[in-house]
Amino acid sequence: MADSDGAVFKPLLNQSVGYGVVVGVGFFFAGLMMVLTVLQSKFSRFSPSSSEEFATASRSVKPGLRERMDLERHFAAIKYCSIYLRFERSMVWLLIVPSRCLTDTRCRWYGVGGTIQLAFFAIVASKVKMNANGAHTFLEIVKARFGTGAHLLFTFYAFLCILVVCGSLLLGGAATVNALTGMNIVAACFLLPIGIAVYVVFGGLRATFICDWAHTIILFVVIYLFLGRTYGTAPETGSIGRLYELLVQAGVDTPVVGNQNGSYVTMKSNQGLVFGAATILSGFSGVFCDQGYWQRAIASAPRSTTKAYMLGGLSWFAVPWAFASCLGLAARALVDHPKFPTHPYPLNPAQTSAGLAAPAAAVVLMGRGGAVAILLVVFMAVTSAASAELIAVSSLFSYETYFRPKATGTEIVRVSHYFICFWAVWMGAWATILHKASIDLGWLFYVQGVVLSPAVVPIGLTVTWSKLTRAGVFSGCIIGAILGMLAWMIGCLKIYGEINITNLALPYSAVCSGLTGLMFSGAITVIVSLAKPANYDFQETRAIVTYHTPASITTSTAGSDSPTSDDEEKKAPGPLQVSVTEVQEDGEVVDVRTLQEVFKRATVYSVILTAAVTIIVPLPMFFSHYVFSKAFFTFWIACSIIWVGLSGVFCIILPLWESRVEMGIIMRGLTGLVRR
Repeated sequence: MADSDGAVFKPLLNQSVGYGVVVGVGFFFAGLMMVLTVLQSKFSRFSPSSSEEFATASRSVKPGLRERMDLERHFAAIKYCSIYLRFERSMVWLLIVPSRCLTDTRCRWYGVGGTIQLAFFAIVASKVKMNANGAHTFLEIVKARFGTGAHLLFTFYAFLCILVVCGSLLLGGAATVNALTGMNIVAACFLLPIGIAVYVVFGGLRATFICDWAHTIILFVVIYLFLGRTYGTAPETGSIGRLYELLVQAGVDTPVVGNQNGSYVTMKSNQGLVFGAATILSGFSGVFCDQGYWQRAIASAPRSTTKAYMLGGLSWFAVPWAFASCLGLAARALVDHPKFPTHPYPLNPAQTSAGLAAPAAAVVLMGRGGAVAILLVVFMAVTSAASAELIAVSSLFSYETYFRPKATGTEIVRVSHYFICFWAVWMGAWATILHKASIDLGWLFYVQGVVLSPAVVPIGLTVTWSKLTRAGVFSGCIIGAILGMLAWMIGCLKIYGEINITNLALPYSAVCSGLTGLMFSGAITVIVSLAKPANYDFQETRAIVTYHTPASITTSTAGSDSPTSDDEEKKAPGPLQVSVTEVQEDGEVVDVRTLQEVFKRATVYSVILTAAVTIIVPLPMFFSHYVFSKAFFTFWIACSIIWVGLSGVFCIILPLWESRVEMGIIMRGLTGLVRR
């Protein structure tokens, strides 16, 4: 095979298509969300001008409104696909996985890394509802419990996480748009966030929920199209059996070092196992340090939090298993096809790291239609995930307590708008800086676990463990970070022989650092805390500052249960501190015992799911050195197709079914407006 260094990815679409999708489709969704936001303000008691609604979607609680049209329930039902689509930034990183499938079967391991982190975050989410239901950000919880020092420490990690995530989103999206259309990468980096910022400013967190659901439909349609094309109708592959034969031949022509018999159809892959470890570390870091995930937990209704995360995790697992395997293995099998974009060369390392294996396979399988489909998938993933990051970063800044601690809700919303606009511009500038420094999507994927893993355990324990101490938090984060950095450098030097930018982001270097940072940070945090344990009762976190008294909260202070209007909020001298003892859902009190049951269910679910996807299924296949037969490969692919089919039901059909009554009310309301 020819030297891949001479490979040039030939764009199949015109630049005008790239600009049309990035600008035109972006502003179409911005206009759609603005219309829905106007309807929400007209037909419901929730307005994005309220700080609680803008940042937390009013926490999906709605007592006493059965006689009124309540869009809240309609939008809350979309929480399943919202939590699932919170992984749309993982959909961008999913571009890496088909590239890794060029060398081994890593797609399933990426699914594992994206699933178990969501399962464990379900535990944290259930504790948030129990111990800090009034919070807007996880930094508020940290400050209420440990004070200024810990708050500043975790603020550093929160913004570091957002920088990594935003860079990944725009770099991955811009690289794909550039490869398929020739659109300038810097232009794509700056134009992608603009339309996103428009509808986020107008609609707040709820607008991102609705947008997530709309994008989910398009994503699943594209996934199903590629599955049907690859395994059924494409003459290049023909069928599952034909694809298997191509992969077997590829294993003979270019065997994979570290795989059983050099095969592409085996779970016995040393590199795949290391990739799985790196994915898990990167995933945990990206979830627990990302305000976007905490925002979803805060916005979820108390009793349905675990169900939402469970369905989200199960749905996500099928996507890399089915979609990434489909395109990754097809790219490997079709690399010598004349339609391959870099023919007669394979993808070079830079193109692989940029995530271009999926677009390459799509071009061979479906021509211009495949290129357009991948372009839409990437655009939807980037816009949905970036919208959540814009809300998250604006919340972190606007709910700061140092510059104006007694700001009213109206002032907070105004500052949020300003910061969303600023961060949209900064996202483009930051991605451009990374691009000019030759940092790509693959590099950020591995380094995320390196820089963020020391904060995972301390952040998770802050809301779940009463014995955690301030000394434990500081010692765990700081010592864990130092040891992680040392392991990063030493591991890179010993394994690869030289410390440079490229080697630092290779799998073994990333695992050495991420695993060291996570394990030592967790151990030190627990040991130091147990040396002189606290006996924290979470009273301060349950009395988090709110900016009006929601009808959903039963407080220990006297006062009206009716929601505060915008005018009243403007007149308020500052935030009102309330002690949260009970929360309500659909007019029914949810007490501590019920919330404890939610926590137990989340724990059991997380343990079972983690054991199944990380130990029970993959490890016996790894240690048995089994190479798939054609029959087993067919069964394997069939299982992935069935699972991703059910994922579409969970994420698209279920929200519609649960919202059928409210959707009818919406239609009647719109019909009434037309008749007037």
